[in-house]
Amino acid sequence: MEFRDYYQILGVERGATADQIKTAYRRLARKFHPDVSKEPNAEARFKEMQEAYEVLRDPEKRAAYDQLGSEWKAGQQFRPPPDWGSGFEFSGGPAGRARRARGRTGAAAGRDGGFAREDFSDFFSSLFGGGTPFAESAVRGGRDHHARVDIELEEAFRGTTRTLELKRPEIKPDGSVELRAHTMRVTIPPGVTEGQLIRLAGQGEPGAGGHPAGDLYLEAHILPNRRFTLDNRHVTLTFPVAPWEAALGAAVTVPTLAGEVEMHIPAGAQSGQKLRLRGRGLPGQPPGDQYVQLKVVLPPANSAEAKALYEEMRTRLGFDPRAGEGR
Repeated sequence: MEFRDYYQILGVERGATADQIKTAYRRLARKFHPDVSKEPNAEARFKEMQEAYEVLRDPEKRAAYDQLGSEWKAGQQFRPPPDWGSGFEFSGGPAGRARRARGRTGAAAGRDGGFAREDFSDFFSSLFGGGTPFAESAVRGGRDHHARVDIELEEAFRGTTRTLELKRPEIKPDGSVELRAHTMRVTIPPGVTEGQLIRLAGQGEPGAGGHPAGDLYLEAHILPNRRFTLDNRHVTLTFPVAPWEAALGAAVTVPTLAGEVEMHIPAGAQSGQKLRLRGRGLPGQPPGDQYVQLKVVLPPANSAEAKALYEEMRTRLGFDPRAGEGR
């Protein structure tokens, strides 16, 4: 998808105040509104302005958008960073709750100037659409907040304690946006899964007039692991074996998240075959399993002796790996 420079679209500097952004939007809206404009591209231009204003008028969206940096140019190919949303604390609860809240307010709540937010670009949707931490919420007063925490797979397995520094966008008296950082110490329980929400009661927005504060929901994001791939609570390990271990069977030592264990490879095992170690995935009720996917690795024929052994196997075994392929 292409990067969109929202400041360029509205014709303002990156340091523009909220009032300057609003003034620029209103001026362009009078010029390009489809109901009155004679410009040939008025409708497309107006929708583009709506999208830019949707982001730049919102302190949280704008602060996050600014973190992408000014080095991106309009029209460049763009993909959101893998850690998009990490370290920010957003108003509103998790995305799923936000979508439900929007559903209660009616379709009109998602429209502005005749365009639905669902009509905005793929660029907007990838950063601020449903399923992202920025999905809009209709909750008011003592609002829940939402942040993302990145953890290693081993930490998800055994649990961990983290000190988080979260950035909360605030509007300064001059109308500009400032990121205020605050730290907190949180406990991640063992067996947390990708996308699981950890509720911290009373850690959201303070309530007005003596009302209780909202909650802070931490959304766990498990980072890729060099050994294991994760599927809910199950993990898969690609495990190299020698040809004779696969052909004859063998007892081998296999790494797991809890440490090394002994595993039996049955005789006649094939490359790509999966063996299961029950209960060796992430903890839970029930716990996940570990799948060991075998990968037969051939010894290199890099010496006269090795080549002779391969020649002998070819001559004496009479093996055709493509037998039965209908040739």
